Amino acid sequence: MPPIVPAGSVVFGIQLPVQAQSKYFVEPWELGAGPAEVATVAQAADRAGFFYVAVCDHVAIPDDLSPRMSAVWWDTIASLGWLAGLTTRTRLLSSVFNLTYRHPLVSAKSFATLDYISQGRALIGVGAGHVEKEFEALGVDFAGRGRLLDESLEVFDEALRTGIVDGMEIQPRPVQQPRPPIWVGGSARAAVRRAARLADGWLPQGTPLQEMPAMVDLYREERGDETGDIGAISPWLYVGEPSWDLNRECVSGSPEQLAAELNKWAAVGVNHIQVRFPSRSVGELVDQVTAFGEQVGPLLGR
Repeated sequence: MPPIVPAGSVVFGIQLPVQAQSKYFVEPWELGAGPAEVATVAQAADRAGFFYVAVCDHVAIPDDLSPRMSAVWWDTIASLGWLAGLTTRTRLLSSVFNLTYRHPLVSAKSFATLDYISQGRALIGVGAGHVEKEFEALGVDFAGRGRLLDESLEVFDEALRTGIVDGMEIQPRPVQQPRPPIWVGGSARAAVRRAARLADGWLPQGTPLQEMPAMVDLYREERGDETGDIGAISPWLYVGEPSWDLNRECVSGSPEQLAAELNKWAAVGVNHIQVRFPSRSVGELVDQVTAFGEQVGPLLGR
């Protein structure tokens, strides 16, 4: 399949707040928020020209990890299906969906339906997962997760492309043909190889800028051509100068300054960037999303 990102463009998306509340990135205001706030941010991103809004995927979190990871992880398909009815343009990304937790025919049915009801806006991010006890609880082999993901991807791809696997038919068919695009998430070399061989793009999970050139070279070498979408997760950003202590490393300043920082990623081959903003309220996050879309986005890739 051709890249989903238009040639020569650098697009941007956002992981939505509230639906995942890991202590690594959740803001205090999110702990008391719910569907109304998620809808507000998603609709702001839709208006502001964001290429995608993203929802994460975990089924259950072990007690010993929940103090750090939290147990709040909304169901991916239910959330994206709901968001399909609240937005009109932005794509709906699973960032990332663990195919090995479900039979690939079940997953293909879910994403084909999502693409159908959203009129062709499904964007499928998949990954191998990392929480061993979650695999155990679901009866899935943690040690063999890479092999299982490869096998699942092949069936998943066939089901979405043809609607038939081993004489079993799946309807409805996705709007995007031959199927919705698939990006593989992960920062290990195995994930990069998988993305190059079995998908349409790579969705790194925190790979730093200085490591990207080598990883891009690996992706291109494994893929054998210059096609495919390559992503990144940005540093924390703030449009303007914050009047409060952000309590984290953050790039702030004028639209031109933020664009210059993000264009460093474009210079090494990245064409889609997941951006993130510190905020004290849903209103402040909406203001940041709006300002970024209107003032920074048009400067990316220049």
